[in-house]
Amino acid sequence: MYAGVLASRCLRALLAGAGRWSNALVEFSFEGEIIEWRGPAPYLFVPLPDDLAAAVADIARDVTYGWGCIPAECVSGRTTWTTSIFPRHGGYLVPVKVAVQRAEGYALGDIIELTVRIG
Repeated sequence: MYAGVLASRCLRALLAGAGRWSNALVEFSFEGEIIEWRGPAPYLFVPLPDDLAAAVADIARDVTYGWGCIPAECVSGRTTWTTSIFPRHGGYLVPVKVAVQRAEGYALGDIIELTVRIG
């Protein structure tokens, strides 16, 4: 029953063509601009597109560990890292750690391809 509820809540992202099933509960890829948020340094962030943020919000209560933060595995370029996406201003932000920035040569304002796995 639990898996069925989660599957139905992930359906919005899958129908939008942004996600696919894997070992993760949901996995999606998108392009986004690296932004700065005046929060915890030394991270830059990539905001989730609105449609994906809505899909994540559907499953957030089932996967959060508190304060709306959701553990995730991210992949960009040749780099994979674990992090937590978190709610901000009605959407979600994906932290891009300094180690990722250095490994991939990313900087503020870059448009990057990002895969996020939740679950």
